[in-house]
Amino acid sequence: MNQPLEIVILGGGTAGWMAAAGLVSLLPPSRCRITLVESDEIGIVGVGEATLPHIKNFNDSIGLDEAEMMRATKATFKLGIDFVDWGAKGSRYIHPFGIHGSAEAGLGFHQQWLRSLAAGRNWDLEEFSFACMAARANRFDFPPTGKRTINSTFAYAYHFDASLYSQYLRRHIAEPCGVTRIEGKVRDVEQDVDTGDIRALLMESGDRVTGDFFIDCSGFRSLLLANKLGVGWDDWSRWLPCDRALPVPTERCGDLTPYTRVAAMNAGWRWRIPLQHRTGNGYVFSSRFIDEDMAREELLESLDEPLLAEPRLLKFQAGRRLKSWERNCVALGLSSGFLEPLESTSIYLVQIAIMHLLPLLPTKRHDQRLTDEFNRRIDVEYERIRDFLILHYHLNSRDDTELWRYCRTMEVPDSLHRKMRLFRHSGILEQYNEGLFTPPSWLAVYLGQGLRPEHYNPLADAMPLDRLLGELDELHGDIRDRVDEMPKHATLLARYASAEPASDALLHEVEARL
Repeated sequence: MNQPLEIVILGGGTAGWMAAAGLVSLLPPSRCRITLVESDEIGIVGVGEATLPHIKNFNDSIGLDEAEMMRATKATFKLGIDFVDWGAKGSRYIHPFGIHGSAEAGLGFHQQWLRSLAAGRNWDLEEFSFACMAARANRFDFPPTGKRTINSTFAYAYHFDASLYSQYLRRHIAEPCGVTRIEGKVRDVEQDVDTGDIRALLMESGDRVTGDFFIDCSGFRSLLLANKLGVGWDDWSRWLPCDRALPVPTERCGDLTPYTRVAAMNAGWRWRIPLQHRTGNGYVFSSRFIDEDMAREELLESLDEPLLAEPRLLKFQAGRRLKSWERNCVALGLSSGFLEPLESTSIYLVQIAIMHLLPLLPTKRHDQRLTDEFNRRIDVEYERIRDFLILHYHLNSRDDTELWRYCRTMEVPDSLHRKMRLFRHSGILEQYNEGLFTPPSWLAVYLGQGLRPEHYNPLADAMPLDRLLGELDELHGDIRDRVDEMPKHATLLARYASAEPASDALLHEVEARL
């Protein structure tokens, strides 16, 4: 009978406890035994507060109760990301979690919309996105399941406190299901003299934590994959020049918007994320184009609510490890790579790495085929996200500061250059089966930042023009009417997952104010 694989996770935080919860929930107990090593003395980055809809799938798969999780993490709902001043000063668009058009129109709807523009109609594409219009109206409701209606054409994610989320996973999933936690700092790492595999973590306490397979969640330090196994770094800062962040919490904003706001600044961008108990803010910037003191001043001048703490400086470099799996060690999260949180991809990269690892998890014997396939999949994930992030910076028409001029004229990866040329010609959206961001996401950013196709697909001419315009008119009205029927975001949140017990009187008061 095969012995369980002894898995040691180094590091807690979001990455470590997601890995522990995912493995212990989705694998049979006979497959592995999991030990997580972390130190309360070592801080975690813990500023990630915005997610993508994929996190709901992960939570559902490991058995989380959504409302309970949201209460515990002070969460709000998220329908997309509101980009302000990115294409040009004064521009604004939403990258929605959903398609444009009706449930039947699918991904080719924008070709019909382009034809309507050529016929003289002046509709904004956002007006045909249910998620966009609900977000703009500050409304939220759950999409119906099993129905192909206009209000089923979106997904949703969460804004939550990432440190509370990791604590929730630890207490409600990981430890109750058998994960052993060891408190302490690692003094050294023991390797096999013949194979170079990691054999044990040597603790400052003198203990020796042995394992068959190790998961490095030690953050930017990457103690196992980089420091011990020597895996190199692929630097992407020539395309993604921001290398600093100043996160700062403020008091809760008056309006719990169901979207993240991302506003372009002089040397980077500022986020605004509404939680139930506070608002998350921060400035991601490039030290090549602004010094830290000026960035701090620019951030503080932009805030609307009183501070709950002082801004703290984080330093990073955009890029990824040349391999995410080397010998008997896999790195997750910041140990594997870093791509700035512009599109809320940090937690997604942890989640997708876990889901790729599950079917490829080795036995006690190493199989290079599994390692190679995992690295291939992770490479695809990182490169898809990299190109999408670069698109935001490169596709701008600003001329007011040095950063934006640099980004507009810089050389971009061939893979992104090809995508942009195809879309510019006739609205062609590249489709792929692996990696993040589907055509609706690319469409939102292309058009939101001013890249308009020169032609539309001639297949859009198949429908008589009067019929096309009539159907678009009907769809436009249907979206408006359905959005008007939705409850306000704060109202639904107070009923469904309020972090504070609310009386009926308070709920009536909330509804009256909204």
